[in-house]
Amino acid sequence: MCSRFLRSATGQMKLPKRDSLLFLFRIAVFCCFFPAFAEAAQISGHLSLYGEAKYRDGFKHFDYVNPQAPKGGKVVFPSYGSFDNFNPFIFKGTAAAEAAALTLDTLGFSPADDPSVVYPLIAKKFEQPTDKTYIGFILDERAKFSNGTPVSADDVIFSFKILTEKGAPIYRVYYGDVDYVKKINNHHVRFYFKKGSNNKELPLILSQLSVFSKKDWEGKDFSKPSLTPYVGSGPYILDRFQPGKYVVFKRNPDYWAKDIPSRRGFYNFDIVDYEYYQDTTVTLQALFSGNIDLRQEYIAKIWATGYDNRQVKSGQIIKAEFPHNKTAVLQMFMFNLRKDIFKDRRVRKAIGLAFDFDWANDKLFYNQYRRLTSYFTNSGMEASGLPTGKELHILKKYRSQLDDEIFTQPPEIPSHQTPVQTRKNLREAVRLLREAGYTFKDGKMVNIETGVPLSFEIIDNSANGKSFTRVMLPFIHNLKKIGIDATFRTIEVNIYKNRLDNFDFDVAIMAFAMSQMPGNEQKEMWGSASSMVNGSYNIAGVANPVADELINGFVTAQNKNDYEAYVRAFDRLMLYENYIIPQWYSPTDKAVYANKFELPRTKLKVGFQPFTWWMKKEYRP
Repeated sequence: MCSRFLRSATGQMKLPKRDSLLFLFRIAVFCCFFPAFAEAAQISGHLSLYGEAKYRDGFKHFDYVNPQAPKGGKVVFPSYGSFDNFNPFIFKGTAAAEAAALTLDTLGFSPADDPSVVYPLIAKKFEQPTDKTYIGFILDERAKFSNGTPVSADDVIFSFKILTEKGAPIYRVYYGDVDYVKKINNHHVRFYFKKGSNNKELPLILSQLSVFSKKDWEGKDFSKPSLTPYVGSGPYILDRFQPGKYVVFKRNPDYWAKDIPSRRGFYNFDIVDYEYYQDTTVTLQALFSGNIDLRQEYIAKIWATGYDNRQVKSGQIIKAEFPHNKTAVLQMFMFNLRKDIFKDRRVRKAIGLAFDFDWANDKLFYNQYRRLTSYFTNSGMEASGLPTGKELHILKKYRSQLDDEIFTQPPEIPSHQTPVQTRKNLREAVRLLREAGYTFKDGKMVNIETGVPLSFEIIDNSANGKSFTRVMLPFIHNLKKIGIDATFRTIEVNIYKNRLDNFDFDVAIMAFAMSQMPGNEQKEMWGSASSMVNGSYNIAGVANPVADELINGFVTAQNKNDYEAYVRAFDRLMLYENYIIPQWYSPTDKAVYANKFELPRTKLKVGFQPFTWWMKKEYRP
């Protein structure tokens, strides 16, 4: 998802009742040198991608919070791996990402029940001219950093420049359509767009800009990992930490935004403690022993069998599911397309045919999951059936660059509901491999030209690896049936990240949180420009000119129907190319927590939202 727009003038200029030629001349000169004042601009209390917004200007709070939630108490979360710095915005190092999330505010905020709209945070108003050439942010005069200094336009401009100049590669892509930034006054800043960019989502993207203190960063190297805490403007202040062990935050009692509508009812704990673990399964015992207060559950077997004990039965520990309307997390086996063996789509498809989700869901997952069938599952914008209407019209523009199958066969994820289907899938896999230049030799699938057997390694990080071993064994067994030698390896979290950053892998188990409104971030995930940039999110190395065009299509779409048609066309192309093997998702967030919390009463499907919770009275000192 992305950003929104601002402006500052009222749109019409009332001239004084004077008809002096000298006065008119001065006005004309003034307008020539300061054209922004002549632009018609609209100022609003929210930014919406296509004009729809749930909350009207002047709303008091979001519907899924308790605005009267009491403050106090300490909550302990689990975190995984380790950290060597507090800056998740750079390429180097492994950051404690919680630091940025809790200590830095952004210009705007999108709630869980209206994710395609941005509401005020540091920016109290949004400004956009009728020609959409810029987005302006009018800052809240009350906004200040934790050291008491006010947040200014200079801080916003500094934050943008430091991210694009010293931050991770994604920011140069993300903000690539910004031409320049201009300070109007101390509390008003505009981002002007490149001519012809037509990036409708860019204002929303810019509203998500985290704002740093320019003065605090003077004399410091933003690009280098550091454990020196930075001054933030968010609800918490870093209290204490030990790398690889814990990081603790304390609520800022003077937090400037605690009573504004987009923050009312949030961040109710006085102390937030993240304790670090190397394995998600270890945190189960940490919960039962009282070392942590809550955890999300991602392992179906543990959800089904791991909580059958006295603490859960007595209500000391609460087990709950939180329905959500979020686009499903894209969990996948990701091919490294830079490797020669994966350059042929038929090879990628053949490998995917060997993955038996149905067996895993029945035997391992207790039928708790659903198969991902799209890059945007559960969004309402999934490609399905044959292309029709606007989607078909869009795809026809690239017909000479696309295979006929995209137009004649619906996207389909292989089914393994019966042994007969599995055998059929494996036979089809062998046919595809033969077509791609492979043949059987001594039980191995080998390349006819080189004689090299088809083999590869699948990697995962150690926090998840143990649970995935059960899934991998039957997958590897099926691959062996068709002559492919695959191995599975779990790697320590930091080493795993380094290998992905440097594209040093064959197949990786990955998960991308997909936006409710796919946009500019898809360029970074799948765009050609980021395919060879170390540290980018295009870990697969996708470099497809048509995919680039389709991403640009939904980024610049001017109405919702065109936008959704481009998203579906992109999804259809990506599914056809088999760049990934989709795994599974859950329609609910599963979480377990100590019975010391109160939760807002809501029927909205907003998922797991622990920062809207508060401590029961007996746990608040």
